[in-house]
Amino acid sequence: MKTTSLLLVSLTWAGLWWTPDQQGKRAFSRGDFIIAAEKFHDSQWRAAAFYRAGEFEKAAKAFALGNSPEAAFNQGNAWLMNGKYEAAIASYDRALSQRPDWKEARENRNLATARKNMTDTTGGDQGDQKLGADKIVFDKNQKNEGQDTEVNGSRAASSEQIQSLWLRRVQTRPADFLKAKFAYQHAEGAKP
Repeated sequence: MKTTSLLLVSLTWAGLWWTPDQQGKRAFSRGDFIIAAEKFHDSQWRAAAFYRAGEFEKAAKAFALGNSPEAAFNQGNAWLMNGKYEAAIASYDRALSQRPDWKEARENRNLATARKNMTDTTGGDQGDQKLGADKIVFDKNQKNEGQDTEVNGSRAASSEQIQSLWLRRVQTRPADFLKAKFAYQHAEGAKP
C-alpha cells in the first residue's frame, strides 16, 4: 500500500512540474519508447518514439501529421521498415518535392522501389521458378534453446504477432540498418 501511494505521489509530482513533452523526453532518454510515445504531445517526438519502439505503422501515421520534408522522409523510413513500399515511395516523393536535392531521400526512395520490385511476382503460385530447394530436412534431435518460437496449434498467429516475434529476434536498431545500407552502397559505388 505504501509503495502504491508513493508511486501515485511521484507521478502526480512529475505531472505538476514537467510538461507531457518533458516527461516524454525523459522516458525517451531512458529507452522507454512506448511510455514516451504515450506522454508526448508533439507528433514528431511521438512518431520518433514509436519508430524506436518498432511500432512502424503508428510511427508513420504520427509522422504524417507534420508538413516538413523531414516528416515526410521519416514517414517514408517508417513505411519502408514496415514493408509498405508503395507508401514509402509516396512519402519519399513528398519529401523530394519539397527538397529536390536531398540525396538520402532519393537513395531511400530507390531502395523502396527495389524492394517493391523484388516483391512483385509474375508466376502467381511461383510454379515457373527454375531454382529452389532440393529438399527440406528438419533435424528432430536439435533443441531450440533460447528462442521463444513456439506456435500454439489451436490458432494461427496474426501478422502483428509474427512481426513482434521477428522484431524480438532482430538485434539491430533502425540507425544500424541505415548505416549498413549506406556502407553497402558505398562499397558498391567503389567497385570498378
